[in-house]
Amino acid sequence: MENGDKIRIENLNLHIGKQHILKNINVVIPERQLTVILGPSGCGKTTLLKSLNRLTDLYPEIKIDGNIYLDNNEDILNPKIEITELRRKMGLLSQSPYPLPMSIYDNIAYGLRISGRRKKKFLIKRVEHYLNQVNLWDEVKERLNDPASALSIGQQQRLCLARGLAVDPEIILADEPTSALDPLSSKQIEELFIKLKQRYTIVVVTHILRQAKRIADYVIFMYMGQVIEHGPASEFFENPKEELTKEYLKGAFN
Repeated sequence: MENGDKIRIENLNLHIGKQHILKNINVVIPERQLTVILGPSGCGKTTLLKSLNRLTDLYPEIKIDGNIYLDNNEDILNPKIEITELRRKMGLLSQSPYPLPMSIYDNIAYGLRISGRRKKKFLIKRVEHYLNQVNLWDEVKERLNDPASALSIGQQQRLCLARGLAVDPEIILADEPTSALDPLSSKQIEELFIKLKQRYTIVVVTHILRQAKRIADYVIFMYMGQVIEHGPASEFFENPKEELTKEYLKGAFN
């Protein structure tokens, strides 16, 4: 693995029954950059994302082989790996926000408590810190005891992001994280990702070409379960190498 690569995927294949969903994926994800997995709906983007923190384990019909290396050495697909710790390192932000059925405060404090950090003063400071990280503190500081479900959808998505940050991840995985949001909330999430990549490796799945152009440092373009092309965003958008990529960028298919 080259210096600066956070994840290396080698010869990854995934089947659901007789369907070959991911086909011989070989790609790297650079550290502390924002990588976009781009492509039309149904091309395998979300499945690849979920492979990274073994959420594919939840589906017994899925068969997966190959290697996914984290930080040069650790093979994520090794059956002996500690799954809970892996998922702590790689939180997943879903298409629709799923706040826990508890208060705004407890949504953030929950992850801190289960990792053994229970002192009230510490929790109060850390909850404020993580809500500030997602630009939510000023909006909710007067109603921390209100149920999280009382927040707008955009606020809920930022709360879920803060909850993920509270367990000290290294990588943020985001699956179409703005698809349920209004334009203003989408812009807020994009701006947060651009800010957070200074500290975290971020991988975002999207089929929105405009969004990819706005936020990506690195692009992985998928079509029909295959990686067609990958590289720095400037090269990908300005000088694509593959004919299929050129057609996609022209809007020939979505």
